[in-house]
Amino acid sequence: EGLIEFYDSFKEMFEFFCKNTTIHGTIRLVCSDSNRMKTAFWTLLLLASFGMLYWQFALMFSQYWAYPVVLTMSMHSEPKMFPAITICNLDPYRFELVSEHLVQLDRMAEESITFLYGINTSARLFHMNDRNIHVQGLSNLSRSGFKLSQNFSLLRMSDLRSGKKHSSVGFRLCNSTGGNCFYKTYSSGMDAILEWYRFHYMNIMSQLPVIINISHHEENIEDMVYSCQYDGEPCRPSDYVHFHHPVFGSCYTFNSKGTDPFWTATKPGIPYGLSLILRAEQKDHIPLLSTVAGVKVMIHNHNQTPFLEHEGFDIRPGIATTIGIQQDEVNRLGGNYGKCTTNGDDVDVKLLYNNSYTLQACLHSCFQHIMVQECGCGYYYYPLPAGAEYCDYNKQPAWGHCFYQLYNRLRNHHLNCFDQCPKPCRESLYKVSAGTAKWPSAKSQDWVRQALRHQNGYNSTSNRKDIAKVTIFYQQLNYQAVNESPLLSENLLLSSMGSQWSLWFGSSVLSVVEMFELLVDTLVLSLLFCYQKLRPKKTLRVSP
Repeated sequence: EGLIEFYDSFKEMFEFFCKNTTIHGTIRLVCSDSNRMKTAFWTLLLLASFGMLYWQFALMFSQYWAYPVVLTMSMHSEPKMFPAITICNLDPYRFELVSEHLVQLDRMAEESITFLYGINTSARLFHMNDRNIHVQGLSNLSRSGFKLSQNFSLLRMSDLRSGKKHSSVGFRLCNSTGGNCFYKTYSSGMDAILEWYRFHYMNIMSQLPVIINISHHEENIEDMVYSCQYDGEPCRPSDYVHFHHPVFGSCYTFNSKGTDPFWTATKPGIPYGLSLILRAEQKDHIPLLSTVAGVKVMIHNHNQTPFLEHEGFDIRPGIATTIGIQQDEVNRLGGNYGKCTTNGDDVDVKLLYNNSYTLQACLHSCFQHIMVQECGCGYYYYPLPAGAEYCDYNKQPAWGHCFYQLYNRLRNHHLNCFDQCPKPCRESLYKVSAGTAKWPSAKSQDWVRQALRHQNGYNSTSNRKDIAKVTIFYQQLNYQAVNESPLLSENLLLSSMGSQWSLWFGSSVLSVVEMFELLVDTLVLSLLFCYQKLRPKKTLRVSP
């Protein structure tokens, strides 16, 4: 009792609290006890203030637990690494192992075009005498018993829409039992022919081994790049890596790793960028894979797989193209504030690409895993998981039906790949602006062609239609950083709560301690009263 102050009743405890607390308005409950109207008014006013206070608290916590973010933009100026540049000649190889099947496919395409449009394309479109590509390691492989299927013929279909007759072109796909079929149709006959050709092409290319060593192929970078300069210095053999794309042909990536100080950009402008003179001649090895003539170019981050079918742009032959780039950097918070990944290690999808994590790499890997699981084989344009094989309609006749339905589900966000593949927490984006001009000009093309012929072995008699020039440069070394930050941090939450508490009661944190003390005293006094009631009464016995 010497350490703890006891009250005789709850009324005494409450009066002591009202007279001595720092909470405004509570003393009115005691001073006006003789006037019941004032007591009731101040009681209702204090209760309403408590209600408003905790309603504001509820709004603050609901907003805090929603984890909103605010975007802050800042400008930085510093020397930085030049981005990776990938170029492709849009001229895929005709591998010797599958050359006969490609010739048969060209004949089937010629017959289909003649059937649909009555045009004989054998002399103008297909070149059957083009040289085939021989790759080391394929000569010892026996030719498979692959046969082109005749079950996917191109058809013209008509239907009525809004009282008008519309025609479409496509081919029929069925499941393994033949009971579920649909037509893969296009309103454009050109798109239908290209997709039909690619469908057969994938089945043919599935006969090749998964890993083909084409680095020792006789084609060198000089066959595609006549001149390469960066910041006025000639490019070196260590500045590029070579790979082959089944649709976009022979490709080279410059500054793929982004670790060589040679590629550090110290000045903006055209003279300090990457300047290339490219061969844009179309040998038409496989003409129906693409109707574009020129060179495919993509600007991307280092250690990143270039997905040329989704990004990039085309360079026209006989044209000088200048491409100015501006870098933007995006930094996302992740965690409770949004779904993102630092390096992809925490993503459930196993990446099939050996480069750094990107959203496209994750989506392609996710789709390939689902494709192998549901269709029993893999899509030819994507890497394979361990133990899987590429689709071949001689082995899996219904894989086309399965693939196109899966792809439509992916495109309509009905697959869970977009849920499993978050965006990178940090990524660099490049905004591009381009300008073009005829190159070389009519008066300069003769000496330009002579200079290329003596220096690079250039051999062509065409009129400015087989070369192109492209210059890629930083417009400015300033780059814009977009950073996410919490809209309501812990410090701001406490500050807002303190402001609300001061607004409704004009008190501080110590007032909260006083209220806590009142609750403790109430609990202790209640326990003491209960103990007194439950304690048995002692009786005294008096002897006579």
